Amino acid sequence: MQNIREKVSNAASAGKAHVDIYKAKAEEKAEKAAARTEEEKEIAHQRRKAKEAKAKMEMHQAKAIHAAEKLRAKQSHLYCPNLAAGTDDHHHLGQNEPPLAATTHGHIHQPVGLAADPMTGTAIPTYPLGGNPIPPAYNKHL
Repeated sequence: MQNIREKVSNAASAGKAHVDIYKAKAEEKAEKAAARTEEEKEIAHQRRKAKEAKAKMEMHQAKAIHAAEKLRAKQSHLYCPNLAAGTDDHHHLGQNEPPLAATTHGHIHQPVGLAADPMTGTAIPTYPLGGNPIPPAYNKHL
């Protein structure tokens, strides 16, 4: 069901982007017809390009939002286990912030993002920094 909803929403966003692009092209034609110099025609062309880029950017932002909604709907049982079980005990969650999600194998995953340092108030990462873990002293597979 979520796949269909996402595809329909994406199609609607793409349709809106195509309409916006068409309007930008029509406005460019009107501006070029009214333009008296070559510079004014170039300005009209650049405005069209900017409007097209804005329409495409908004379409991609909408697609990202639709994908996030689909993922949230798929994983709602991880963030609201009581809600998935049929009870309506989700008032403790706060503002769209998922709590620490307990998985089926017993440990808790920390959400990735930034937290505020209580002493300084600056943002600090909530995930470990660095790349790969420190390799062992030897590799038994070599």
